Amino acid sequence: MGLFGTIGYIICIPFAALLRLFYNLTGSYGIAIILFTLVIKLVLLPFQMKSKKSMMRMNRMNGKIQEIQKKYANNQAKMSEEMQKLYAEEGVSPMSGCLWSFLPLPILLALYSIMRQPITHFMMLSEDVVQDLVAKVTATGMDMSAIVQMKDGIAVVKDGITQLQPYGQINLVKAVTSQIPEAVSGLDKWVNLDYNFLGLDLAATPSTGFTNFKLEWAVIGLILIPILAGGSQLLMSRITMKQQPQPEGAAGSSTKMMMYMMPLMSVYIAFIMPAALGIYWIAQSVFSLVQEIILGKFFNKKLEEEENARYEARQADRQRRQEEAKRLQEERKQQAAQKQSLRQKQRAAQDAKAAKAAKAAKSTTEAGRVGDRPYARGRSYREDRYDSETK
Repeated sequence: MGLFGTIGYIICIPFAALLRLFYNLTGSYGIAIILFTLVIKLVLLPFQMKSKKSMMRMNRMNGKIQEIQKKYANNQAKMSEEMQKLYAEEGVSPMSGCLWSFLPLPILLALYSIMRQPITHFMMLSEDVVQDLVAKVTATGMDMSAIVQMKDGIAVVKDGITQLQPYGQINLVKAVTSQIPEAVSGLDKWVNLDYNFLGLDLAATPSTGFTNFKLEWAVIGLILIPILAGGSQLLMSRITMKQQPQPEGAAGSSTKMMMYMMPLMSVYIAFIMPAALGIYWIAQSVFSLVQEIILGKFFNKKLEEEENARYEARQADRQRRQEEAKRLQEERKQQAAQKQSLRQKQRAAQDAKAAKAAKAAKSTTEAGRVGDRPYARGRSYREDRYDSETK
């Protein structure tokens, strides 16, 4: 096992344990996959909530974004600057929801490995067990072409290990279960897998339904699984695209094309892989659809509350700034009035001082003045005053 194989095996361990737990509880491979999908959705819910909220915020900003794009269509630098400013004002990061959208991919790859290699990646048994079971089944004289790689009627062996077909472990499990169950009796960690679900063989690839077509549910249902997987994914994509801003022009056309191409690719992949993977895709899309509806209603209400709160905060800040400006204006008026009053008082004091000085310069009345000689106020001058006293 190479480095990447080792890493993939380690990644599969927790998912295999979870899927094995649900299978042991329900005894149904299909129900175990559905419950596995539900738990994975719940684990990823906090990340997907963040992504959903970001997309809905971007959708609400779509009008402003288009306005900026039209206004600065000929100035990319200014457009980028204004867009960044808008994102900062709204508290939105355009890339915040991108990372979480890739999380389901490694889970899908791990689940595929678990389904394709049930002995080593689901039951977590060693490669030696696989080789031992291959030898036991071969000894029964059973046709091994669906289990091991054949060349000129002989099994291909490389480095002492018999090479299996891509779905050789699945067919080996089915052969052991149906032909020689005693070969695994007492084998620690062995799980007697029953791939039947609603009358369908989940270990089979739906493409075999065309080569061995029969008008019966076991075949028709198998063919319907990829179609339902693609259809549910298309419905999910359409709902998601309606709730987020869409680019215009060539970018918008490319996005719409991808909306149809991805479900078609899912249909093709589901046809050439075990039907169990198609069940996972259907469950994934259905749970995602329910999640989108619930989160859409929840975040619509929440974002409206946040927008109202931001509007009220802006209004309160505007009112506060207006009141502050009004207060400063009143203070300036009062200061101007105080300065004016002080100048008036100073002028009045100067006028009073000048008047007092002028009055001091004229300390007697005309009645106490004879020519240019002032005399004491209140004393009348008589020419015969002193003559009468001497007489």
